[in-house]
Amino acid sequence: MSEVRDHQRSRVYAWEESFVAFHDSSSVAFAQAQGVVDAIWADMALRYPPKVIHLPRQASTTVADATRLSIRLTDTTPSWCLLHELAHAMSSTHEGDSDGHGPRFMGLYAQMLIRYLRVPLDVLGKSLHDAIIPVDMDAIPVFQDDQPTGPTPIGVSAPRSHHIR
Repeated sequence: MSEVRDHQRSRVYAWEESFVAFHDSSSVAFAQAQGVVDAIWADMALRYPPKVIHLPRQASTTVADATRLSIRLTDTTPSWCLLHELAHAMSSTHEGDSDGHGPRFMGLYAQMLIRYLRVPLDVLGKSLHDAIIPVDMDAIPVFQDDQPTGPTPIGVSAPRSHHIR
């Protein structure tokens, strides 16, 4: 998975700037970030959340990044950006395999935007369609069995098409 070029990365970043950041201006202080990560991880019926650590100061152009085991943040991070990094942690394996900003990542991210930032599903779906970003709304973390065991995100019902149109 990680060997594949991340074809929709730039589209996702542009969509976030024009749509997601517009809908949410809240932020999370570094001191509270681990608690937020732990709460969301538990709410999604997952165990062993990633550790929140400081992003090195020399990473001046990076806002945040994540692997399955850690999320690196600055002193203050936009709430939507923390959800973005959580989606990376959920769509990555311990070995580093990931679909980048692909449909699985976007499905997990969209589920969290709906649940935690209360972005309406229809509005979110239209924005993703307009931005030509494929999303798997049935996505589950890569390290979880095919049958979800946690609560269904608010506004999300199964089964659905694998792409919002």
